[in-house]
Amino acid sequence: MPLLYIDLIEGRTPAEVRSLLDAVHDAVVDAFGVPPRDRYQVVRSHPAHETIALDTGLGIDRTPSLVIVQMVSRRRPRELKQKFYELLASTLAERCGLDPADLIVSITENEDEDWSFGHGRAQFLTGELTAEAQR
Repeated sequence: MPLLYIDLIEGRTPAEVRSLLDAVHDAVVDAFGVPPRDRYQVVRSHPAHETIALDTGLGIDRTPSLVIVQMVSRRRPRELKQKFYELLASTLAERCGLDPADLIVSITENEDEDWSFGHGRAQFLTGELTAEAQR
């Protein structure tokens, strides 16, 4: 955890998608200090006509390279969220050539009781996860 949903417009190769996922994960690890094996990502690809992402009046021009990242996570301090936004934009630009104007990020927070990683148990509550994994 966190759980990341990454929405893309169709057209990327499997190698491009994997590079993007690796870059997103590295930004999560660097910004929030989560363990490297704490990786939960789901990619959803859409035809261009199924995605509308305007600019909320900010004057941001978007292209078909648009990446929308939705993160579901335990609560994080504001400064770490800001660090994540910056790291994600710079990492995707450097490693995937993504224009930062083509990145939208949204974080939804929840609590320990909202997670089950398998076997029908809430591992944060049962103590099955160590303090290290609970970042």
